[in-house]
Amino acid sequence: MVTSNTYLAQAGPWGSAIGTVAGGLIMLIISANYAYLMNMRPNAGGAYSYASEALGYDFGFLTAWFLSLTYLAVLWANATSIPLFARYFIGDTFKFGYLYTLFGYDVYLGEALLSIAALLAVGACCARWKRTMAAAMSAMGVAFSLGIALCFIGAAAKGGLRFNPGYVPDTPAMSQVIRIAVISPWAFIGFENISHSTEETSFRHTRFFRILTISVITTTALYIFVTLLSATAYPPEYESWLDYIRDRENLAGLKGLPAFYAAEHYLGGFGVAALMVTLLSLILTSLIGNITAVSRLFYALGRDGVLPKRFGQLNRWNLPGNAILLIAGVSVFFPFVGRTAVGWIVDVTTIGATLIYGLVSASAMKLARERRDWLERGLGIAGLVMMIGFGLYLLVPNLYQSGTMARESHLFFLVWAVLGFVYFHRLLLTDSSHRFGKSIVVWIAMFSMILFVSLVFLVQTVTQAMETGMDAVEQFYVQGGAASGATSVAAMELARARHLAGSSVTAVLALIALSLAMLIRNFRIISERAQMSEAQLGAVREAASRDPLTGVKSRHAFAEKEKELDAAIAAGAAGPFAIVVCDLNGLKFVNDTLGHKAGDERLKQASKVICDVFSHSPVFRNGGDEFVAYLSGRDYDDRQKLMDFLHELSVSHIDTGDVVISAGLSVFEKGRDARLRAVFDRADALMYKEKQLLKGMGAVTR
Repeated sequence: MVTSNTYLAQAGPWGSAIGTVAGGLIMLIISANYAYLMNMRPNAGGAYSYASEALGYDFGFLTAWFLSLTYLAVLWANATSIPLFARYFIGDTFKFGYLYTLFGYDVYLGEALLSIAALLAVGACCARWKRTMAAAMSAMGVAFSLGIALCFIGAAAKGGLRFNPGYVPDTPAMSQVIRIAVISPWAFIGFENISHSTEETSFRHTRFFRILTISVITTTALYIFVTLLSATAYPPEYESWLDYIRDRENLAGLKGLPAFYAAEHYLGGFGVAALMVTLLSLILTSLIGNITAVSRLFYALGRDGVLPKRFGQLNRWNLPGNAILLIAGVSVFFPFVGRTAVGWIVDVTTIGATLIYGLVSASAMKLARERRDWLERGLGIAGLVMMIGFGLYLLVPNLYQSGTMARESHLFFLVWAVLGFVYFHRLLLTDSSHRFGKSIVVWIAMFSMILFVSLVFLVQTVTQAMETGMDAVEQFYVQGGAASGATSVAAMELARARHLAGSSVTAVLALIALSLAMLIRNFRIISERAQMSEAQLGAVREAASRDPLTGVKSRHAFAEKEKELDAAIAAGAAGPFAIVVCDLNGLKFVNDTLGHKAGDERLKQASKVICDVFSHSPVFRNGGDEFVAYLSGRDYDDRQKLMDFLHELSVSHIDTGDVVISAGLSVFEKGRDARLRAVFDRADALMYKEKQLLKGMGAVTR
């Protein structure tokens, strides 16, 4: 169905084939970026882990938020496609227990239970039998590849590859090719599922790129085979494949499935059986692959505290069983919302996949730059630039035309993005390790995207209302209505359009207001945390710059002062200053005879004496019994008086038993002293001369 609606209807056989090849080449660049990161960072969680480590945890959260939606949406789409499979091939067996019609889709209890049973059965198997599920994946992968290839070869062998027209008329061929290439992130999503399980692989990591390359090439070929096959045959009542494809939604049975119709046309019952096995294998491998990938993503989020810790635990089979239970618990509700709503959610993955692959490319680019891997850096830049281009192509044209995404898909994107703001706020409140909230730019960009998508949604709403109104008036005239009645029809449609626009504006304003409130609250938390960290850092610096015993500046502070003065001397900006080196005489004698507590008191007394003498200068304890004073300004001018006073004070203390301090002073000599150490060494030498002088006068030195 997708290859008919999305590919053939928009680009024709050749436009689809060429666009798919172009998309495949682009995805090979993304594959190279993934393989590089998988080799460098073989962690569970894939893109989330890469973005967290390379770009920061805020980018990691953003990646995980949209990665979860992307994988889950594909999971839900395939689970709810099982009832469609049953409708086409075994009739209305499960169409019992009609519940309601939601967005034009009839929801039946039997079909919902069938989808839920498939989800729970596959989930239970994935939580216990890893090797069995791996073998099943391999077998079904071979089955659907062979099934599609055989049907395509059968059609080609019977001359079915003649297409007229080759492109959709009235649209430039290059435009059609680009349209298909741009949806490649959506078309290929899931090929990178192995990135979530790199912790579990037992083969050499150098094989990652080979595996991803084979995946992309095979997928490209299979997309082309199914697309071309769907256009090779059409019922005789249609003039061309284009008329057939455009009328497909009005057809039932095999005619409603162009690929199956072509397979039966060329290969009979064998072709239909082959594609039945193919389709069932595709559905089941998608269920297994996405449950496996999402469970490893949730496991990584549980380990990092983004989800509750229990989801980061392994069960007795060494598998993330709790994470699989979470997936099943969330998924069982979606069969009840119908295929239409699920389809809108799946459309959001077009933007989600583009965003994810862009962040993966940015992560590879940054890591490669740090490691000086220039080829890988170039591939990262190429991937990032292309994903930015794809994102702009997907969003910007929707302001001026209907675009490829439904109006409801834009609304769902808004809701999901705003919920991301809310959950991130909760995460900030519980993030004791302060890993999150360091990149406010991420959330400003996210809010900007919300504003832009809101504008797109409103434009689409107005456009849809106008088109509906015009259709109603046109239908009125077609049915033979009089001109006088057209006014009332137009008035009724205008009132309906006003109501739709008003409710849409109200919903959008509420979402924008909520996201803005969360942005402001999150920013406040981040700011308070930053201020607290700065205050704590200041306290640590202050503690490091102070000697805890004496209260003067520490040895660390003197080292910082030395760096500062050395830089000033080198720049020729150092003013006049002097260094005084002081030493407390007899500290060892006090420690040995009276104890270390008495020695500590002696150090405090010495510190007070030095600070009192050099009262306008910073004093440093440089270790043990040594102190240093840095003299400038008034103390520098009075340096000799102060040194004489300290000498006389120490001489008087020899007889009284108070602290005796030996000191030496040296003045900075501009042009001679290249560093502070030269001034210090001269002062230190003079201090030792003073010590010998005081010793000769009876001072205790040992």
